[in-house]
Amino acid sequence: MSSNGFPTFTEDEVLRYSRHIILPKIGGAGQRKLLDAKVLCVGAGGLGSPVAMYLAAAGVGTLGIVDFDRVDLTNLQRQLLHDTDDVGRPKVASAIERLEGINPTIDYVPHDTVLTSDNAMDILSGYDVVVDGSDNFPVRYLVNDATQMLGTPLVYGSIYQFEGQASVFLPGQGTPCYRCLFPQPPPPGAVPSCSEAGVFGVLPGIVGSIQAVEAIKVITGIGTPLVGRLLLFDALDMEFTSVKLRWDPACPVCGEDPTVTELIDYDLFCGLAPAQSPPEAEHGVRTTVEA
Repeated sequence: MSSNGFPTFTEDEVLRYSRHIILPKIGGAGQRKLLDAKVLCVGAGGLGSPVAMYLAAAGVGTLGIVDFDRVDLTNLQRQLLHDTDDVGRPKVASAIERLEGINPTIDYVPHDTVLTSDNAMDILSGYDVVVDGSDNFPVRYLVNDATQMLGTPLVYGSIYQFEGQASVFLPGQGTPCYRCLFPQPPPPGAVPSCSEAGVFGVLPGIVGSIQAVEAIKVITGIGTPLVGRLLLFDALDMEFTSVKLRWDPACPVCGEDPTVTELIDYDLFCGLAPAQSPPEAEHGVRTTVEA
């Protein structure tokens, strides 16, 4: 801050973020909050692409990307962080290269690793907001539980064929978390992967953009985030529906008497022992609901 109490920006920042700085409700103060924020994108795929690209463009000061997948030709129909020349490269490396082209003035933190119950707390603890663009249930429950324990806001999104959904989970009794919405994962095989069911290539761009909007709202404090609400999107009928979510006092993570107080083995919780993991596991985050 300058001596007169106004945020200070470099000349480049004033030009780069001028449309935010002159925008009512964001302004210089909101842009300063974005530049000071640290956000982690879980996944550099279909949802992670628009999330990361828009947050980088918006000037989120530190942007972490966690993914251990490599770019596959089948990804390019929807994962716009990656190009044809990136096939075979680690997604984290490809993603950060693209993001630096969008905005080279912010910090990028690569996490080219499998997110597990052993490393999740260490990785997530360094961020102010986590955006979940994962594509499988073990990681979704892992990220939900870790953010609840850390007290970190979580922006959730998922897609399936032509439909998507998004919400925001703020830790604290009285506001629902992912486990309030889905107490138990579906049986293994109940939700087909994208390689089995397909996915509309444009869909993650829409849902991921919504997640980026919600992350910016959480950081800047503007508007009304999707807390206690689940936004449903049907691309075929071009319909948005908002459904109210209720906090579950008996929730094992965010309820009145939590029984899950440390991270667990989420593969076993979701019925996915290593021998049962789908083929996608060898190339990254296992797919049950595509991202």
